[in-house]
Amino acid sequence: MWFCSTLAVVRPWRRAVGIAAGACVALALPLASAQAATALTLEEAWRLAEAANPTLRSTQARLSAAEGELTDARSLLWNNPELSAERLRRSVPQPGLATEKQREWSAGLAQTFEVAGQPGYRREAATQELAGLQATLQETRRQVRAEIEQRFVRVLALQMRIATEAEALKLVEDAAAAVRKRVAAGEDSRLDGNLAIVEAERGRNQLAALHEQLTEARVELGSALQLVPDHLPEVAGNLMPATPRYSLEELLATAGQRPQLRALALREAAAAKRLGLERAAVYPDITVGVNVGREGPGEAREKLVGVSLSLPLPLFRRNAAGIGRATTELTQAQIERQAADRDIPAQVRALWRNVESLHARVKRLEDQVLVSLDQNQRLSVTAYRAGEIGLLQLIVVNRQVLDGRRDLIEARSNLRLSTIALEAAAGWPAAGEER
Repeated sequence: MWFCSTLAVVRPWRRAVGIAAGACVALALPLASAQAATALTLEEAWRLAEAANPTLRSTQARLSAAEGELTDARSLLWNNPELSAERLRRSVPQPGLATEKQREWSAGLAQTFEVAGQPGYRREAATQELAGLQATLQETRRQVRAEIEQRFVRVLALQMRIATEAEALKLVEDAAAAVRKRVAAGEDSRLDGNLAIVEAERGRNQLAALHEQLTEARVELGSALQLVPDHLPEVAGNLMPATPRYSLEELLATAGQRPQLRALALREAAAAKRLGLERAAVYPDITVGVNVGREGPGEAREKLVGVSLSLPLPLFRRNAAGIGRATTELTQAQIERQAADRDIPAQVRALWRNVESLHARVKRLEDQVLVSLDQNQRLSVTAYRAGEIGLLQLIVVNRQVLDGRRDLIEARSNLRLSTIALEAAAGWPAAGEER
């Protein structure tokens, strides 16, 4: 209400403006309370995102494939047994007699065995792949929550900016109307009237631009939450981040256990096992079969029992393509893990310095700039009442106060966004710890 107090004490006609503004605020309180009751909180936004976010749901859907692969890898044998059966009808010509018809049959069971340790490689690769996917899911959930919080903060900051601008604009418009009456009565100069009109129009333009930005930010938040297209969420919360309870060393230690790094390490381990599996596939599998049958004429029917053994000769194709693909996959996994091990600590350190700088900026704005601006406002009011300054100087001072409040909201918003990015980069809070 800094602007309201200014206008109320400058001249007698401004008392009406102050009363009108007070009535406007009183009427706005029920509406603000109703909006706050239906506004979206950060916790509700997180809950909606975890239930409907496409990226998170896509990652969760991949778990079924990894679990199925592990189930197959844990089976007793990788290859299924093969059952074969054969039934023959044989016509045997007899000298001087009619042709004799004989029925014969045979059945067999064959099983292929891997001989180079492929089952162990396959089980280890599937286990590591599933664990890596679970870590990826945890990292994806963190990233989604950080993204939702950033969009939430942008909407919240714009709402606060609009509230500040709307309050100032209402009072400026009332002042401009009062100045026009005084200009018409010859009590003020036309210059004062033009200054008030221009200032009011600038306020309307700034407010319209902020509303456009707010609409875009609300659309982005609603899209991330998978809300219906015609629903633009309003948010409620505190713009300033909570007081940090961690040090840089703790963040770096937590960053070393970040789910993304664990996922990359597990992916590398799975790739190494798959390479071992492809190399073991060069050794041929042995197929062992057992056959049973009945042959011959009815009086001398024979029962046959046999054992077969087959072994492919690895002369032409030695799985070079599979080994090459597995080697490439392992190399790529190693490169990604090494890059993440190098980049994440550097990112945490850079964001830490940025957050410290923003903390200092916010403190300076709160302790020094706004205090000085408020003091200048009081002094300008006294000087204007005494006729020492004109309307132009008073508008300049009031504009500085409004700009200072804008700077404070922007600094707090940037601090909150940088804090979100810092905690996301470091994987804070630690696993199992609520924020």
